[in-house]
Amino acid sequence: MLIQSKKVWIADQFTPACIDIREGKIFEIYPYDTHQEAFDYKDKRIVPGFIDIHCHGAYGFDTNDANEEGMRNWAKRIPGEGTTSFLATTITQSEAVLTKAVANAANVIESEYEGAEILGIHFEGPYLDMVYKGAQPPEHIVKPSIEQFKRFQEAARGHIIYITMATEQDDDFALTKYLSDNGVIVSIGHSAATYEQAVMAYAHGARSMTHVYNGMSAFTHRANNLVGAAFRIRTMYGEIICDGNHSTAAALNTFFMTKGPDYSIMISDALMAKGSAPGTKFMFGGHEIIIYDDGSAHLTESKSLAGSTLKINEGLHFLVEEAMVPFNYAINSCTLNPAKCLGVDNRKGSIRRGLDADLVILDNDYSVIQTYTRGKSNL
Repeated sequence: MLIQSKKVWIADQFTPACIDIREGKIFEIYPYDTHQEAFDYKDKRIVPGFIDIHCHGAYGFDTNDANEEGMRNWAKRIPGEGTTSFLATTITQSEAVLTKAVANAANVIESEYEGAEILGIHFEGPYLDMVYKGAQPPEHIVKPSIEQFKRFQEAARGHIIYITMATEQDDDFALTKYLSDNGVIVSIGHSAATYEQAVMAYAHGARSMTHVYNGMSAFTHRANNLVGAAFRIRTMYGEIICDGNHSTAAALNTFFMTKGPDYSIMISDALMAKGSAPGTKFMFGGHEIIIYDDGSAHLTESKSLAGSTLKINEGLHFLVEEAMVPFNYAINSCTLNPAKCLGVDNRKGSIRRGLDADLVILDNDYSVIQTYTRGKSNL
């Protein structure tokens, strides 16, 4: 199959090109208009498929539900927003619930399913700080434990590849070191860490921060805290929710312009409520949430934010058009940067010969015209 456009995102720029897709891979890239049989998207933008490393669910399904069909439906439908791969993300719950959740995810990952590729599991909690827990259920937050994590990873059959934890709660950085030594990416989040504690966590293997600004100790000019560390540690990845609700356009601009083009990661932090109408109610970690008119999710009781319903193509639109973030910074944050963070940039995250044919065709308003997941059209 041959597709082409005058605007294909290659080498940090739009260039006229024709993409030859064979057996799910980008077989070759030719100059534009050299193959008359190519389907021509004309001046519509072709960009790499989006990678969402922090999303809990959508379309009435949550990772913690441990329902195989729900996860398959999620993977099948999520390319509608341009997402071609993701990490199925848990929330804090009892050991029994989390064990079932990760085992279910492993079953789907190791089976045949359609749509976006599930790259692994993002284990958010239960090793969090009580003050910055956000919407995470406090009754199930526990101290970091190597032995307990081993049980979770055994149930997941090794598919937990990324974890959010409050590293300052990890005595002697024992679990942080164990995870780093065993190929699991440690992301500091839901954390009260000081700036100095964050630097030490980095020294012991932490390589990312979870939804910067949210669920973490705030920056001031004298107590820089975790947000300050996210700015200052240049080679620390930083997730950020780009829906305009969790952080203002100005805050997003500050983060991206400080962080640069290579270490920012857009996430949706989307819940099962994604795809549902405002006013819809769901249970999230044992607590009721409701969807507001702006698409944000809030705990019914406390009214505090509890995740989002963000679609990644809409986040890209908000970053570029509202937050005034340069396009290369914004597109890297949902393609190349998460691929590099996860160590899959040898097959995902950019448009190059030999990589997976994960591609998104965007209209001028950032709506998705077509998505290709490993060469298969999804719309």
